[in-house]
Amino acid sequence: SNNNPYASFGATLARDEEQNLWSTPHDVTHTEADDDRVLYNMIVVRNQLDKDSEEWQKLNYDIYTLRQTRKEVRSRWKHILEDLGFQKEADSLLSVTKLSIISDSQNMSKARDILLKLSEETNIFPTSWELSERYLFVLDRLIALDAADEFFKMASAVYPKRPGGDRLDEAPRALQS
Repeated sequence: SNNNPYASFGATLARDEEQNLWSTPHDVTHTEADDDRVLYNMIVVRNQLDKDSEEWQKLNYDIYTLRQTRKEVRSRWKHILEDLGFQKEADSLLSVTKLSIISDSQNMSKARDILLKLSEETNIFPTSWELSERYLFVLDRLIALDAADEFFKMASAVYPKRPGGDRLDEAPRALQS
């Protein structure tokens, strides 16, 4: 018998990565929203396939691509928050868990409107992106801080909608000072 306490370390890391629904191991900010369930289901299906199969490789690529897209979208939001002066608060403003609540139910309709405007009038999300509940909570926080309109203006300036230019890597990375 192996009494090495580190023997299962690699297996633990692999399990943690499979549990991760956003971008990094031990990420507690995921919600149980529709987009999380889609990713989780992709992971479950992939894990039932033979690793040498073409289907496994395709699903693995799709999972990686989805995670990278999520990281890029989150990074865009973080850059705008930092440019608005929320350098220290950006991560906490973007942190959404199953315990997160909307601070004011009246903010919900305004948050939805701003989220729709962001998706229609800016390039902060890729065209194929299904709007995530996660960003309603972020916008609710910004509304409470009276910064939601400024966030939208900044997003419009930094990530303007371009015809046919919906790829994440085609937009500017940050505002030029």
